[in-house]
Amino acid sequence: MRTLPSPARTRESEPPGRLRRDLYAAGAATVLVTAAVVVGRHIEDTSRTLFVDWPPLLASWGPHVGPGTPAAVLVAVAVVAYGPALAARLPWRALLPVTWGAATAWILSLALIDGWDRGIARRLTTRYEYLQVIDRFHDIPAALRDFTGHILLDSPDNWPAHIAGHPPAATLTFVLLDRVGLRGGGWAGMWCVTVGATACVAVLVTIRALSDEALARRAAPFLVLAPAAVWMGTSADAYFAAVAAWAVALLALAVTRRSPGWAGASGLLFGLTCYLSYGLTLVALIAAAVLLLGRHGVRERPALLVPLLAGLAVVPVVFTLAGFSWWEAYHLLVTRYAQGAGGIRPYGYWVWANLACTVLITGLATAAGLRRAGAVLAGRRTAPRACVRLAFLVSAALLALLVADLSGMSKAETERIWLPFALWLLPACALLSRPRSWLTAQAVLALFLNHLLLTGW
Repeated sequence: MRTLPSPARTRESEPPGRLRRDLYAAGAATVLVTAAVVVGRHIEDTSRTLFVDWPPLLASWGPHVGPGTPAAVLVAVAVVAYGPALAARLPWRALLPVTWGAATAWILSLALIDGWDRGIARRLTTRYEYLQVIDRFHDIPAALRDFTGHILLDSPDNWPAHIAGHPPAATLTFVLLDRVGLRGGGWAGMWCVTVGATACVAVLVTIRALSDEALARRAAPFLVLAPAAVWMGTSADAYFAAVAAWAVALLALAVTRRSPGWAGASGLLFGLTCYLSYGLTLVALIAAAVLLLGRHGVRERPALLVPLLAGLAVVPVVFTLAGFSWWEAYHLLVTRYAQGAGGIRPYGYWVWANLACTVLITGLATAAGLRRAGAVLAGRRTAPRACVRLAFLVSAALLALLVADLSGMSKAETERIWLPFALWLLPACALLSRPRSWLTAQAVLALFLNHLLLTGW
């Protein structure tokens, strides 16, 4: 088992200017968020075209505490104090469930700051959400055949926003939960929390397979204590993020272990990912990075592509045979997006304010980590090979996020919508020194956001 160098040794070997540049990156990220708040407030006060109460976030000002406050503070203190050391010393097989448990506790405690009802049980029952249409799926094949007929705002019985905005696998997840007896917002919310928290485990598995176990261990506390947890409890996008993350992780295992089984399972999850959210087709950029990093495995066993592609075809074939056309639905969604707030929100603001949202969900530590990742890629000839591979994977996720941003189909609410991409930026924090200081900044940001704002979607 690989362990991390001692904190003292890390500090001694750290060039004096590197930390200063990290702080500059964090400062620039802070300026970006401040500008997004100030400019956004001005636009909303004068023209009211942003359709958010506390730009750039879909939130409103509302300082509060709740039953989750003591638990959230306790989890934060414990991860900051003991997380780096435990991540370095625990056996790998123990580290993964411990990471999942700690991430679940962090997400759940933050959600419970708003109380069980508002924080969890009612999140997925609002007029925009999936549980509103459970009764309309009593005949699933008929609902799938007729799905595209209710996407546009002027269509009869048009779907609520989130149902119309996603392929039907998203809604079917909650329909099937209802069918097996896990009915209501409480069960749906806990599904998103517990499944969503596994995404950090998938990221660790990927880093270990493609880069280095020591770097995966360094990343673990940052994946646990991510400010993104504020929006992972309880959003269906947390569930989407986990499915996408496991698709990538299984692909990494497939190419490094030359395993047809992992390749087929990865393809199956990639297919499901595309039928959970249209925008998650961009996860293909992360998958391409995995294939490039694992190209030696693919060259040695090119037959791996057969089960990968076969698995990838399963979900699209099933939905197509059931009568749902992905491409037709996507084109209708583009029209619906223009019919609603998406057609009014100014692209010139959101194209950069969305990046401020990303700072808020990934934290200042990630801004510093991305700076280091860029430096590693720039000096890749002399940088450690594992660090270069990690930086390349993180850069692929950043590219996917930037493409989503430039598309104009993600104007606002990206603090939730971009969770599947943002989680892959957090491992850049493994390149930082002084992990406890940066973890403290991450925890403080999440606690302030959740206690000062009433978030929603």
